[in-house]
Amino acid sequence: MIQRLSKSLTFNIQSIENTVHLLDDGATIPFIARYRKEATNNLDEVQISAIRDAYNLIKELDKRRDFIIESIDSHGFLTDEIKNKLIDCNSISEIEDIYLPFKPQRNTKATIARKKGLEPLAKIIMAQNNSEIRNIAERFVGKDKADNVDDAIDGAGYIVAEWINENVVVRKKLRLIFQSHAFMKSKKISTAKDEQETYKNYYQREESISKATSHKILAVLRGEKEGILRVSFQPEKKIALDFLERYFIKPDSKTRELMSKFIDDSYKRLLSSSLENELRNELKEKADKKAIEVFGKNLEQLLMLPPLPNKRILAIDPGFRSGCKLVCLDENGNLLHNETIYPHPPQKETAYAMKKISSLVQQFKTEAIAIGNGTAGRETEDFIKRIRFNSDVIAMMVNENGASVYSASNIARQEFPEYDITVRGAVSIGRRLADPLAELVKIDPKSIGVGQYQHDVDQKALKQSLDDVVISCVNRVGVDINTASKELLQYVSGLSSSIAENIVNYRKENGNFNNRQELMHVPRLGAKAFEQAAGFIKIRNAKNPLDDTSVHPEAYSMVAKMAKNSGVSISEIIRNNELLDKLNIEEYVNNKFGDFTIKDIIAELKKPNRDPRKKVANFEFSKIARSINDLEIGMKLPGIITNITGFGAFVDLGIHQDGLIHISQLSDSFVSDPQDIVHLNQYVEVEVIKLEILQKRINLKLLK
Repeated sequence: MIQRLSKSLTFNIQSIENTVHLLDDGATIPFIARYRKEATNNLDEVQISAIRDAYNLIKELDKRRDFIIESIDSHGFLTDEIKNKLIDCNSISEIEDIYLPFKPQRNTKATIARKKGLEPLAKIIMAQNNSEIRNIAERFVGKDKADNVDDAIDGAGYIVAEWINENVVVRKKLRLIFQSHAFMKSKKISTAKDEQETYKNYYQREESISKATSHKILAVLRGEKEGILRVSFQPEKKIALDFLERYFIKPDSKTRELMSKFIDDSYKRLLSSSLENELRNELKEKADKKAIEVFGKNLEQLLMLPPLPNKRILAIDPGFRSGCKLVCLDENGNLLHNETIYPHPPQKETAYAMKKISSLVQQFKTEAIAIGNGTAGRETEDFIKRIRFNSDVIAMMVNENGASVYSASNIARQEFPEYDITVRGAVSIGRRLADPLAELVKIDPKSIGVGQYQHDVDQKALKQSLDDVVISCVNRVGVDINTASKELLQYVSGLSSSIAENIVNYRKENGNFNNRQELMHVPRLGAKAFEQAAGFIKIRNAKNPLDDTSVHPEAYSMVAKMAKNSGVSISEIIRNNELLDKLNIEEYVNNKFGDFTIKDIIAELKKPNRDPRKKVANFEFSKIARSINDLEIGMKLPGIITNITGFGAFVDLGIHQDGLIHISQLSDSFVSDPQDIVHLNQYVEVEVIKLEILQKRINLKLLK
């Protein structure tokens, strides 16, 4: 297994072997990447994930191979030669090609012909050394045989066509022809209705699959699924038939005309559809992989948005007729107060609303105001900026995508059973400003609005990828065990949903955790889970200051040794860069900890509990653009990148309709991946280059 993995991966074979052993032992990717660097030779999370995925693929291949060997053997057809051929296969398609003649068959044209006794005639035609086929075919006509000569020849042809289809060498060569010469062709079905002209670009399109990008493939497949497009992925028929005739028809063939006919039938009826389906699946798999990768990168950037921690926040879910829902939150995100104001038409109780906001800010010592960016968001932001507060209060727009999903969820109902969805939605907006990661983990990533065809891709692969992203982000930032929700805790390395719930229940019954070791008192949290989780869990103001760092408890004795050798206590060596710089790394290397770990420990002691996320920066939309009707060609506007796809980036202009920067407008030079140019939540300046107001389409060019 390790040897096979090393052939498909470029990593050191010892690194691969150690990583596989750690994974098999239940270690998580974040734990391996951070705390087992000596074993992996400092592989990062992406590299460890690649080993895991390749390992799982090999296990799936072996499982299918074992099934096929057992299946062939159970029917009495397994020979050493067939078994060895199957063992030598390195892909599912190779295995399936060998299995094809042995598959339990339904009642095909070839099986019907065999029942009529036409296989000997098929062998004579295939041998191509007798031109008197019609005379020979007469022997196969009669009761329980063919009805006539033509029926006999046609039946034999079906058997020949099946042999051609089952030829392993031929399928392998044709597969390469499909992969290198196929075209993606799409055409609008004449009777289909596409009222929004969503698939207009694909009504009559043909391009080589080598140029068909992932988003184009997913687009045409969706159009086909919706009954709007007819789609094919095939090479020119002549290329395939020329190869088949060269391969099967002998130079001195005496049945050339029949062989050519049966080759054409085999390709048209069996080979082309089978290989096209294979190619479709392959292209879909690659397109899915790219779309999932884009989604994963977007999600990571969204989860790692800058927090505004330890602030008292007043959050507003804006609205016109229904009013603006207000909630006041303490520094830990707990709900203190809620009510509704009506500063906008039709009620327009602006003066009262201003007075109420000022009063609440003063009463609850509010330090920041979070304003949802949905309906009435810009108007509410303007309203807030007209209020003069007695203290420094920052006001920020917050992307509320998915807030309504959270507010109607079981999680929200469990958190706030006595409040309606409007209060829950406002709380979510406020908490997103305080800590985007902690709040967004409560929402299904597919509902956050940062994907590309996420509902069309392989859902199992998508879930695996997005789970990997969330787990990576949560463990990179670390979790405050005394304030974290069950939803956040379940993503900590080594913890499950049930253990996370047990932690929250333990906290309710016993109060705050005082040290990491206390985790061992939580039901079902054993030594293995503790090993995996402890380094990612932080405890503020703990008696042992190392409990509020990413130093793993297994290394506490090492830090104690460093402090003792430096003549200070553990608390005194933390942040003491002068002493830490004097440490001789080699002095602390032993059988358990190598250079990588010792350097990590020293780096953490220099800057303990550092948050990898950036600082919050404020942003203002254009004051003159309030709706799509205010836009003009050539207008330059500030915006925020809200979503990145394979074909470009979407930009929030503050007008409730995102614009698109097509990939061709991201730079004056060629761009292969929009992620190379822009990132989620980036503040940009754009120029309007095209407007379709009725279709609500805005085309933009990136300026800076």
